[in-house]
Amino acid sequence: MIRSILIHPDPRLKKVCDPVGEITPELRQLAGDMLETMYDAPGIGLAAPQVGVMKRVLVMDCIKEGPPEPMVLINPEVIWSSEDLSTYEEGCLSIPDQYADVKRPAEVQVRWMDMDGAMQERQFAGIWATCVQHEIDHLDGKLFIDYLGPLKRQMITRKMEKLKRERARAD
Repeated sequence: MIRSILIHPDPRLKKVCDPVGEITPELRQLAGDMLETMYDAPGIGLAAPQVGVMKRVLVMDCIKEGPPEPMVLINPEVIWSSEDLSTYEEGCLSIPDQYADVKRPAEVQVRWMDMDGAMQERQFAGIWATCVQHEIDHLDGKLFIDYLGPLKRQMITRKMEKLKRERARAD
């Protein structure tokens, strides 16, 4: 089921999410819905708070061409970051049509629980590293615009407030 994506500013997008205790049928449903929502948007990553669920769950798939590689990460944490940084032009499904360069570690080692409750660990590089860090930020109540200067951040926030007003009038 495709869920609606919260648009910034929304107070839920600024909250730290709760860890997931166990894999439940509801959690499996959430993960499936999040993947469907992400692909439909279309995007390469989506965190649970973006669909109004305050749990530490994210989905991602950075494959543009070829067979999809959907990933579900529960309670993900970065356990190592490279000193090398890379800059990507980031966007966000909660901040539609707004993009900005964000500098992050070029590679990260991430540990998480999979949908079978098993612990996983993987090193991510390139767009995968950027995406997983962006989505983990969501779980900590942080948006990519928080890395920007105050003027640019305020300008984007005002555009989002206007978009939300226009959408509310259209409904």
